[in-house]
Amino acid sequence: MIPGAPRAARRVVSLVPSLTEALASVAPERVVGATDWCTHPADLAVTRVRGTKNPDLAAVRALEPDLVLAVKEENRELDVRRLRDAGVRVHISEISTVPEAVSTFEDLFDRVLGWDRPDWLGTAREQWCGPLPPVVARVAIPVWRDPWMVVGGDTFTSDLARRLGWANAFGDRERYPHVELAEVDDPDRVDLVLLPDEPYEFTAADGPEAFTRVPTRRVPGRLLTWYGPSLGEAAALRDG
Repeated sequence: MIPGAPRAARRVVSLVPSLTEALASVAPERVVGATDWCTHPADLAVTRVRGTKNPDLAAVRALEPDLVLAVKEENRELDVRRLRDAGVRVHISEISTVPEAVSTFEDLFDRVLGWDRPDWLGTAREQWCGPLPPVVARVAIPVWRDPWMVVGGDTFTSDLARRLGWANAFGDRERYPHVELAEVDDPDRVDLVLLPDEPYEFTAADGPEAFTRVPTRRVPGRLLTWYGPSLGEAAALRDG
């Protein structure tokens, strides 16, 4: 903990999988609640408070947390407001780039939580916050099918892909646009389709068969969409 930091948070509820994984890397015993989607680390023993979009607010309050962590993209303003109205301290982060994620965690550990920074955070700053590399391919990143949806601009995933040397072929669109399959399976626009296993679980039998003109590659969704300790693993995607 840095000099002048606040009193360390002792009972924390995380409503965001990436934040849960990050907290558990430092003080898992202080994480008392997390969503059903907080799957890393797998052995984290906490009370589950349902999902990111429909948290069980009564269960959160019953845990008597001194801090609840949320992010603007994943959690509803209504739930945050209801917790605050009940006297619960809620901290909201907003993350749309990798450097924003790194800076957010630095602030969380130093100022909000009052915890020591983990080693992986310094490594993430060194790996991800430098100059952008040259573009080696144009990629599309579907996140749903029937209807098809892809990652658009102003998103963490789009920025991470760019820092791996991949330009988002739909980076000029809204954050998660609906698209026609033909737009994605278009070699004039896209060089490679990345098929993650979350939020839609693309598999060898569900996804690649839809594309006849553009090659596909299945990748762990956590490495494309999570921010936190997973950033160390995500750097290896460029070598795949």
